[in-house]
Amino acid sequence: MAGDSFARPYLLFILAGLAASFTVTSRAQPTTPAEVRVGLIIDAASPVGKVANTTIPMALDDFYAAFPNSSFRVRILQHDSGGDVVAAASAALQLMTTQGARAILGPQSSVEAAFVADLATRAEVPVVSFSATSPSVSPASPSFFVRAAVSDAAQAGAVAALAAHFGWRRVVPIYQDDDYGAAFVPFLVDALTAARAEVPYRCALPEDATPDAIAAELYRMESEQTRVFVLHTRAEVARSVFAAAAEAGMTGAGYAWIITDGLTGLIGFVDPPQGVIGLAPYVPTTPRLRDVKKRWAHRYMSDHREADHAQAVMGCYALWAYDAAWAVASAAEQLSPSDLSSPPGLAGGKGGPTDISGLGKSRSGDKLLRAISDATFEGLGGGFELIGGELAVPAFRVVSIVHDGTGRGIGFWTPKYGLSRHVDCGSSKADGELSPFIWPGESTVRPRGWVQPTSAAKLRVAVPGMIPPGYRAILYLDVDPETNRTTAGGFVIEAFEAAVRLLPYALPFEYVKADRMPYDQLAEAVNNGKFDAVVADMTITAKRSNHVDFTMPFVATSITMIVQLRDQRGSNKWTWVFLKPLSSGLWIVSAFFFLFTGFVVWAIERRDNERFGGTPSNQAGIMFYFGFSTLVFTHNERLKSNLSRMVVVVWVFVVLILQSSYTASLTSLLTVPRIGPAIADYRTLLEGTAEKVGVLNNSFLARQAIDQFGLPEARVARLQDVQSFQEALLNGSIGAIITETPYLSIFLEAYRENFTATGQPNMTSGFAFAFPKGSPYVTDLSHAMLNLTESDEMNRIERKWLGDYRSQGQGGGPFTANPLRFSSFGSLFVITGATSLVCLTIHLAFFRRKEDYWLPLPEIMSRPSSMVRLRMLAKLFDRKVYSETMPDRNQNDVGAVAFPHPSDGVSIVGRLSSAPPTNNGSVEMATQTTSAIEPVGGG
Repeated sequence: MAGDSFARPYLLFILAGLAASFTVTSRAQPTTPAEVRVGLIIDAASPVGKVANTTIPMALDDFYAAFPNSSFRVRILQHDSGGDVVAAASAALQLMTTQGARAILGPQSSVEAAFVADLATRAEVPVVSFSATSPSVSPASPSFFVRAAVSDAAQAGAVAALAAHFGWRRVVPIYQDDDYGAAFVPFLVDALTAARAEVPYRCALPEDATPDAIAAELYRMESEQTRVFVLHTRAEVARSVFAAAAEAGMTGAGYAWIITDGLTGLIGFVDPPQGVIGLAPYVPTTPRLRDVKKRWAHRYMSDHREADHAQAVMGCYALWAYDAAWAVASAAEQLSPSDLSSPPGLAGGKGGPTDISGLGKSRSGDKLLRAISDATFEGLGGGFELIGGELAVPAFRVVSIVHDGTGRGIGFWTPKYGLSRHVDCGSSKADGELSPFIWPGESTVRPRGWVQPTSAAKLRVAVPGMIPPGYRAILYLDVDPETNRTTAGGFVIEAFEAAVRLLPYALPFEYVKADRMPYDQLAEAVNNGKFDAVVADMTITAKRSNHVDFTMPFVATSITMIVQLRDQRGSNKWTWVFLKPLSSGLWIVSAFFFLFTGFVVWAIERRDNERFGGTPSNQAGIMFYFGFSTLVFTHNERLKSNLSRMVVVVWVFVVLILQSSYTASLTSLLTVPRIGPAIADYRTLLEGTAEKVGVLNNSFLARQAIDQFGLPEARVARLQDVQSFQEALLNGSIGAIITETPYLSIFLEAYRENFTATGQPNMTSGFAFAFPKGSPYVTDLSHAMLNLTESDEMNRIERKWLGDYRSQGQGGGPFTANPLRFSSFGSLFVITGATSLVCLTIHLAFFRRKEDYWLPLPEIMSRPSSMVRLRMLAKLFDRKVYSETMPDRNQNDVGAVAFPHPSDGVSIVGRLSSAPPTNNGSVEMATQTTSAIEPVGGG
């Protein structure tokens, strides 16, 4: 027992050493990572298949080199579908049933992906595609489908932006006639329509199209007018298209080609000519990307020794495949050993491995799908993040193919800011421009996008027939009975053809002579499809716009009334003809200055000139008489002051000029015929009951005269041409014409001496061209007419055919006269008025300076009543001094005033009056007090 107790410590020590040795050994030999099988279905012989065959193994190698302690390792089980849907489905079933694949990368095409994704959804096995970009396959259904690529629909806006930027209004898509190509076209058409462009025709090429079939399609398109093409096919078909286009001369100057990102990503397999514009998802350049691209090119050439070096370019498919493999490897790390502890449980049905009746569900599928969908990392193609089950791209890069077949960046497109030279731009930096580049055919000139087609359907443009000869300046259409050739001309035709020439595409059309009908019915004929357009002097009205769409008016019009000219001298309003030479304002101003001049002369002369004295009524009469007597120069009052003489001299000069002008104007009024409109305005026309109103036949004015002007229908007469209007006005059949301004120009040009336009013009909507509802030509022609107006071309056309009718104004005979107005004589009245005021001011300043004149003023101002003060001031001013005969005064004491001096001991506190004349006829001036005279000091 003692020996046993002694041996126990050694036994424990040995056991501890063995345990430590076992632990060290276990750490030195880590466990082998669990294997996660992932299927890969590709068309190995296709360009995308070759790219994937190199990229995916390289991506997994890089992932596990970056994460060497990963718990799981992805093993790729590759199957070659050969591009066949059945083969792809068979491979998928084999992967899910017998090979235990937990996920599938691929399949390559959208058709294959849709079929395989449906099978995988039943088995709950995630399908991650890096090349099925067609919008026909949606990640929403089937639910286990993930698109680690950009949908083709995302680039439709970029194509439309390029068309709008270069001014291309027509674009022809050339696409592969399968799910890959056909599903993209509706998105492209919608984007082009939003950018005011259209798709006149489409070119669908089957996948197995022969070079001869492709050449035949291109020759057909070459005979059309459009020269802008969007190519969206597989690389093999695109290569054949460009070869046939080069042979047909469709890659030279004047042509424009745009390739989508699927072809730009395989540019080495397509071999596009120089000048082609390509789109590619924007990928930020990083050191890691440069390193991977270098290694990838070397590895690709090692895997495919027969490949061209131009094909060893890592495009979008390679980037998407790389990031898809990285995402699957990263998601596999989210699995647990229990997810892989048992077989997938995907036993086939009773019919074997291809029977899907007994297809089970993967235990790890849902977990792996969530891990892939939620994966976010910085991939080779930028930030990897799946939104709605597919990859989102922030921008597209716009490249130009150069001579060595590579792409040179010329700008970027983002859904928010559009085109710009820089990708990191906000709304304030987005310039909407691209860097310069070389177009096809080594041209630096932007292709206009169209030429005159050699074969195309022409628009049937209706032109009214049977145009009256008087209106050929506006519009005419002649048809040669022998050759059936039409010849159109006039203002409307030339305006239309000038606008068509400015369109950014060719617009083939032919003029068709329309039967005589009201223009409302002609608009309905366009709506019914009988004509494609109407080019006529058609006014925009609400009723017509219910049937057609009008372009912008090419000429502004207004409703104007034309009446006959008559001599107005025999009318009642000429009874007061002597007042007509002067305007009412000039009469008032002249009368005022007559009175003002008489007042100034009276104010200056009344103290020293007895002729301006006497009673107040006598003084007022003298003042009025003297002022108005200067009109006929009969004033015989002797003036004593030089100031009043100066006033009269200046005023007589003004009267002489005014009188001469009045005489000349009155003579003209009485001797020259006074031509004026027989009907002055619309009110006079409506108040009349006998005069009929003429309107142009087929014009909307007949109904407007009845509805808007209130004329009875019996008073509206429809006439055909200019001569009919002239004859009806002269013989009294109608009293006036209501027409629009272009017709006014033609009528007055022929009959200006006998007729005139009168009344206030009423604006209308103008003349415009009519097209069917929704026609794309309406907007384009409206824009073209704006350019015509801004360049003054439309004014030139108007002057050529209609003359300068905007400045013709009223018609009428050569004899017109307006009354003389104050503005013509304003300076003269200013001179005489200023002279009178200056003379009156001088008189007051010098005559009132005597000290004794103002002595009574303090007594007057001390009166409490304002009326008394005013009366006493008036009496003070009314005192007269006739110095020539005044007794006891010096003859040289002109202007002396006789009144008691304060030294006499009296003050004037009462009424002042003048002494009566003496017997010898002289006048004495005395100052008397009629009220109490109090001695100074209170006596």
